[in-house]
Amino acid sequence: MPLLYVTDLAYPARGRRYCDEDIFLTSRLRAHFDLALCHPADAEALLPMGFDAVIVRNSGPVLHYQEAYDSFRAAALAAGTRVYNPLTGRGDMAGKQYLLDLTAAGYPVIPTIDDPARLPELPRVPQYAVKPKQGADSIGLTFTADPTGPAGEVLIQPRIDFAYEVSFYFVDDAFQYALYAPDPARRWELRPYVPTEADLAFARAFVTWNTLSHGIQRVDACRAPSGELLLVELEDLNPYLSLDLVPSEVQDTFITSLTGSLHSFLT
Repeated sequence: MPLLYVTDLAYPARGRRYCDEDIFLTSRLRAHFDLALCHPADAEALLPMGFDAVIVRNSGPVLHYQEAYDSFRAAALAAGTRVYNPLTGRGDMAGKQYLLDLTAAGYPVIPTIDDPARLPELPRVPQYAVKPKQGADSIGLTFTADPTGPAGEVLIQPRIDFAYEVSFYFVDDAFQYALYAPDPARRWELRPYVPTEADLAFARAFVTWNTLSHGIQRVDACRAPSGELLLVELEDLNPYLSLDLVPSEVQDTFITSLTGSLHSFLT
């Protein structure tokens, strides 16, 4: 089963080494699949080469190659190419609209609007987080007491004095592990986190909402001052996994789950 593995090995992620994670993943997946690696900008040109599927991993923020990604996505859909994660994701894969939709539906998410005129709908706080609706990886993020910007083009959220951020990692609908950042100022200095049943129920609610039959998802949340978890992001396109920070037995379980998911996806 030949797979085209999409990654940007040179992407300079803050506090992370994408290349190390993809070298590890491909070294393990080679025992089960024939693999060819390519940069995201080259993925569309390689679609006709007879791969059984394309697996998108640490390819960096789509914002940096938006035109090439949009063209790849359109070509893959037109040709019926299997892409993992499937292109039906409703989270970050489809943009940030899901934060607005989940807010409107009453899910436990940081309240989000996309129009400064609707500011009274948010909790009143000293500062608000404002970022481009089409942004990624905190690009363009600012904090201000007086949010401005074109309606429909910015996301506005109350700036929350949270205790910590925590991420839950899933393959398909199966929970794999969780990591958290004890210091809110050091997002990528992560430690193992043992979730409660309530924590897992929180995370699973978003995986269920996303309705992906297969794929890797990362549910990012923050612990609010009230003690509840609030969704920060639902990463379903190319979530970084921080696999170097979990024990070898957890890595092995993850690889087994991923391999099984890919085999199921391809048959």
